[in-house]
Amino acid sequence: MNREMLMLIDAISREKNVERDVVLSAVELALASASKKFYKGEVDIRVAIDPDTGAYDTFRRWLVVPDEAGLQNPDAEELLSDAREELADIEEGDHIEKPVESVPIGRIGAMAAKQVILQKIRDAEREMLLNDFMSRGDKIFVGTVKRMDKGDLIVESGRVEGRLRRGEMIPKENFRTGDRVRAMIMEVDLTLRGAPILLSRSAPAFMIELFRQEVPEIEQGLLEIKACARDAGSRAKIAVQSYDKRIDPIGTCVGVRGSRVTGVTNELAGERVDIVLWSDDPAQFVIGALAPANVVSIVVDEERHAMDVVVDEENLAIAIGRGGQNVRLASELTGWRINIMTADESAQKQAEEAQGIRAVFMAKLDVDQEIADMRWPMCHCRKCWKSNRSMKTRSTSCAPAPKMPC
Repeated sequence: MNREMLMLIDAISREKNVERDVVLSAVELALASASKKFYKGEVDIRVAIDPDTGAYDTFRRWLVVPDEAGLQNPDAEELLSDAREELADIEEGDHIEKPVESVPIGRIGAMAAKQVILQKIRDAEREMLLNDFMSRGDKIFVGTVKRMDKGDLIVESGRVEGRLRRGEMIPKENFRTGDRVRAMIMEVDLTLRGAPILLSRSAPAFMIELFRQEVPEIEQGLLEIKACARDAGSRAKIAVQSYDKRIDPIGTCVGVRGSRVTGVTNELAGERVDIVLWSDDPAQFVIGALAPANVVSIVVDEERHAMDVVVDEENLAIAIGRGGQNVRLASELTGWRINIMTADESAQKQAEEAQGIRAVFMAKLDVDQEIADMRWPMCHCRKCWKSNRSMKTRSTSCAPAPKMPC
């Protein structure tokens, strides 16, 4: 029987294309499961099979637990103090094993053993297929809808399945069985049954990867998408930077007659994409991110990591966007909190702040208002603003001319 068992293990290993050790481990679990039926309580049984002869030994095990924890399962646990009476060097977390009579193969509950073996082999086969798929390095999962599962889509690619949750789909997007789906691979969770690959179509990373496939210059390292913010299915903003002065980053991403950006928007259910230039200068970056609105001036508060952006009345609605969408996406893209206001609102706020500073100045130094109102004249150009961080206000009309005389 031992020889026949080894021949069976080898046959299953070849048929399922699974490592021999995995099948051997499955048989050991099956024998252990069958042996537990001859004991009362929740005992822990381990079976060890000799891979050369097929002979196997059975051991009953007890987990060593600390004395203060007590015995939660006396049939499979042993207190540390009692365990050290038998083995002086044993530690908590170790196991005490004692050999017990092995169950003959002929007495094994055939169905129970078969289920354990098949499940173990299925898990090993599934893990092997998943590892082969992930080794290809694909970031986008391309497959067809196999079925619905509690509102989620199960997408099949070959013999590998992914799960696209309802919250990760683009709003108002409907798929049917057999439809082709592309989605970003976000996570692999082996604890999930059936479909361990978690997918997303609403994540900013999905848009970045789509542009990477449409724009060869990104793959070549000539362009880089530095940031992306999305309102899935409606509007998105991406910030691009060129590492080659001969390349226009915005025009390259748009493509001839909009062919490249159209390929992305078609995949994303018509989602509109604003492409802006990345800038190391936070204020200039925010100005670009708020396009198509024209910015009059910006007040930067580095301590609160916020900016007060002043626009005229004509551009106020454009800067804010429908439901605040434009300013919200610009804030997510740049990482700065953006406050949109008109020139009158800005002047009122600055007057209130100046009044507060004047009051503190007069109280601390015991001077009158005339002395408190004396200020050193400063230029608002970019050069002066960078050299003196205490001057937070900058006019956009001065920003393009860093060589303006002070």
